[in-house]
Amino acid sequence: MLKRIDLLRDYKKHEDEYLSAIKACCEETAFSGGKFADTFDKEFASFVGTAYAEGVNNGTSALHCALSALGIGEGDEVIVPANTYIATAWGVTYTGASPVFVDCTPDTWEIDPSKIEEKITSKTKAILGVHLYGQPFDFGAVKEIADKHNLFVVEDCAQAHGAKFEGKNVGTLGELGCFSFYPGKNLYAFGEGGSVTTSNKEYADHVRVMKNQGCNIRYYHEMIGYNYRLEGIQGAVLSVSLKYLPEWTQARQKIGKKYMESISNPLITLQAHPENTEPVFHLFEVEVEGDPDRFLKYMADRDIECNRHYPVPCHLQKAYAHLGYKKGDCPNAEYLSDHCATLPLFPEMTDEEVKMVIEAVNGYGI
Repeated sequence: MLKRIDLLRDYKKHEDEYLSAIKACCEETAFSGGKFADTFDKEFASFVGTAYAEGVNNGTSALHCALSALGIGEGDEVIVPANTYIATAWGVTYTGASPVFVDCTPDTWEIDPSKIEEKITSKTKAILGVHLYGQPFDFGAVKEIADKHNLFVVEDCAQAHGAKFEGKNVGTLGELGCFSFYPGKNLYAFGEGGSVTTSNKEYADHVRVMKNQGCNIRYYHEMIGYNYRLEGIQGAVLSVSLKYLPEWTQARQKIGKKYMESISNPLITLQAHPENTEPVFHLFEVEVEGDPDRFLKYMADRDIECNRHYPVPCHLQKAYAHLGYKKGDCPNAEYLSDHCATLPLFPEMTDEEVKMVIEAVNGYGI
C-alpha cells in the first residue's frame, strides 16, 4: 500500500549521515542541549532569516515560550483559528490566557481576517495565526488588524518550514515564529523537537532562560522555568535534515502543483493558494462531498492510504467545552472538519505513485 507519508524512504536514503551524526553526539555525550543543539539553532536561524532560533523539546513548548516572552498570562485572551491542530490552543492555555476561536475562510482554510475584529476585547493581547497545511495565512491583513488594535502577532509555523508570504519566510513575519520538528513535518527529528524564531533579543533571551529551568547560570533560577531543552541527538539529526530541506520542499511543491493541476473530480474541493504566497504542501488536504470515510475506504481499496486532519475543530473539543462554544459558531471550520481527507504527499513519492493517486481521486464516485 502507498502510505500517506513514508519516513523510511528518507531514512534509508540518508542512513549513513544520520547514524554518523548520532554517533558524534553520543561520543561527545552532549545529550541535553549542548553543542549539537546549539549548532542547529544557528543553522536554523540562518535558514529562516532571523537573528535567533531557540530550540525546544517540541512545537507545543515553542508556542508556550513565545507567548510567555510577550508577557501573556492569566486573564489575557489570544485570537486563535478554530481550524488547526489543538496544540496551537494549548500554547495559549499553558500561559493562563484563554484562546478565542475564529473561523477559517471557505477557500484557503486559514484564519479569516474578516472575523477577527468582532472577537477583540480589552483582554485581547495577540493574534496567533497558523500557516496550516504549509499554506501561509493572510499575514498582511492580520497584521493590519493587529497594528490597529496594538496587538502582537505570533506565527504557528509547525507545518510550514520554508513557506513564504510575499517573498518573506514564515517565522520572520510576526514577533515570534514557532516551529515543530515532529516526525512527518517537512523538517523532522527522530522523536520530538521544536524552535522559536525571532530577531528580538529580549524575546530570545526569555525563551532561552524559560526552556532551561529558568536559568542563565546553573542552579541560579531567575524565573519559573521549564525543562523544554532540545535534545542533542535531535539537534544532530536536524542538522543533517536541514541540508536537504530545500530539495524536499521543491519535491513537495512539484507534487502539490501536479495535484492542483490534475485533480478535477467535482466531488473534491482543493485548498486555494493565493498568488502572493509560496506553500510547501506539508499536508494535501481536500474537502470531500458526502462522507469522507467512504472516500478513505475507496482509496484504501486501491492500496492508497489517506487519513483526516482534523475531524473535530478546536472550539468543539471537549477540553474547551468550558468556553461555551457551540456548533454553528465557526461554520467553515466545521464543514471542513466534517468533510476533510488528506492525500499522500511526501518528497520521495514517484511520478507513478502521484499519477496513481490522481487517477484514483478522479475516479471517485463515478
